[in-house]
Amino acid sequence: MYRDPYNTETEQLFRLHPYKIFMYLLLGSLCALFFGVSAAYMYQVLNNQIETITPPTIFLLNSLLLLGGSWFIIRANKAYQNDDTQAYTRSLIATLLLTILFMIAQTAGWVYMVNNGMLASRNPSTGYLYVISSLHFMHVIGGIPFLALFIHVAYKRMKEPVSVLVYFSDPEKRLKLKLLTIYWHFLDALWIYLVVFFMLMKVVKMFL
Repeated sequence: MYRDPYNTETEQLFRLHPYKIFMYLLLGSLCALFFGVSAAYMYQVLNNQIETITPPTIFLLNSLLLLGGSWFIIRANKAYQNDDTQAYTRSLIATLLLTILFMIAQTAGWVYMVNNGMLASRNPSTGYLYVISSLHFMHVIGGIPFLALFIHVAYKRMKEPVSVLVYFSDPEKRLKLKLLTIYWHFLDALWIYLVVFFMLMKVVKMFL
């Protein structure tokens, strides 16, 4: 099958693009940070220094919002590949709205914890849950401006056929969308890991 030499050369160029290197370094550092906090929590639980804590039910529901956002950003990628301007823009907007709903629901979860006496001063495990969920929340906030920028540029470029053609054929745009998708999936996977981790430690503690 024939392959355009220009496209092949472009793919090789972007394979080691600085954006990719920065993204992987960022994800690696986030993994180290969250796993480090998780290890500290696990150490204290296994050594009977603190009690375990079960995340509120709303934390589980928040996972569905994040998974919904991931599903829509996958649809955005498919729409980009098919040059489907409307589906592309709608999918990005849906991802943004679900992410904002996640942030609102997460704030409601913290309010629920406070109102029900789930405070770090009473149970140090609660402090771990606040810290880890807050770190995740901050990185969700950090991704929103980039997603909003994609939506803004899409609206700006989707007005004329020529600008649409240029937008969908731009390899750098394709790379940035791919990296944004990786980041969003990472945040989803990280959140699910954290919820499962706290629940799993609850079960482990029962058998100690």
